[in-house]
Amino acid sequence: MIKKISSPGRICLFGEHQDYLGLPVIAMAISLRSYIKGKKRNDRQVIIHKPDIDETESFSLDDLTYTKYRDYFKSGIKVCMDEGLNFSNGFECEVTSEIPFQAGTSSSSAITVSWIHFLSQMADDPAEWDQQRIGELAYRAEVKEFNEPGGMMDQYSAAMGKLIFLESEPEISIRSINPKLGPFVLGDSREPKDTMQILQRCRDARLKIIARLKMNNPDFNLHSYDLDSVSTGLSDEELKLMKGTIQNRDLLKKALWELEKDELNHEKIGDLLTEHHSVLRDVLDVSTPKIEAMLDAALNSGAMGGKINGSGGGGCMFAYSPNDPEKVAAAIERVGGKAYIIHPDVGTRIE
Repeated sequence: MIKKISSPGRICLFGEHQDYLGLPVIAMAISLRSYIKGKKRNDRQVIIHKPDIDETESFSLDDLTYTKYRDYFKSGIKVCMDEGLNFSNGFECEVTSEIPFQAGTSSSSAITVSWIHFLSQMADDPAEWDQQRIGELAYRAEVKEFNEPGGMMDQYSAAMGKLIFLESEPEISIRSINPKLGPFVLGDSREPKDTMQILQRCRDARLKIIARLKMNNPDFNLHSYDLDSVSTGLSDEELKLMKGTIQNRDLLKKALWELEKDELNHEKIGDLLTEHHSVLRDVLDVSTPKIEAMLDAALNSGAMGGKINGSGGGGCMFAYSPNDPEKVAAAIERVGGKAYIIHPDVGTRIE
């Protein structure tokens, strides 16, 4: 029997470059999705067709040794087997996606979430995992298995859908938010980016500062501390990084308060997005001239706010455009971006 699974991409509204520090995020699943369609085979082979990139991958269930960087299809099977699933038969499937590739909208995580969901249905005894469990297993397959520097926002957002408020400390806590947001316009700069290098640069410098602060002050807590009380001994550059981190932490708190109101202040939400972007641009240095041109074009065409999305250094931006998204999309395309009008969307599902 053929099974078809889909999962959404995501944008990070607030908390960009914060989740791997243990700080919360607000993410939104978007109406661009990845799809996996397939069925069981009569042998032990796994064959994965990828028509979007004109590639086919194949291997045997009897040899799940990793043979390439980020070997997520094999790691997904391993994680599912660790959870007690058995696979007597291989399977053949096709993977397609509407999500911009390697552009900061979690195309790979959406595929991994779809893959875990697909595997749960291909097992000898299919598993009825809920969306949060699928997100957890996708995070293990992508991040934990390969010791990568990313957080868990991508996997949980693609699995659970809509808007989520995700806290990872002191333990994982995920709350769905259902505000009456209007449409957004996603703009793909089509500039290549080095996600791992940017994540490591932005993460590692701050983790070293935080470790030193904790050594000097055992009561230090990134979730609540006042920058003025711990600034002694930090260089100007370190102080700038920590100030930006705290500014983004507090922006998220303001945004959460706004998003949970019965009546949304759309202009305020737009302003908070733009302020968040200014920190990402001026402190973490993850924007580019083209991204700035796209944001300027969007704001000048009526968008209420916007920011770079994902790790940065290229990839995508988005603009909050509840009133006239078509006009904003056209403005982004005039400066060389590829525009998509998007809305909040549901999480992983069987089609």
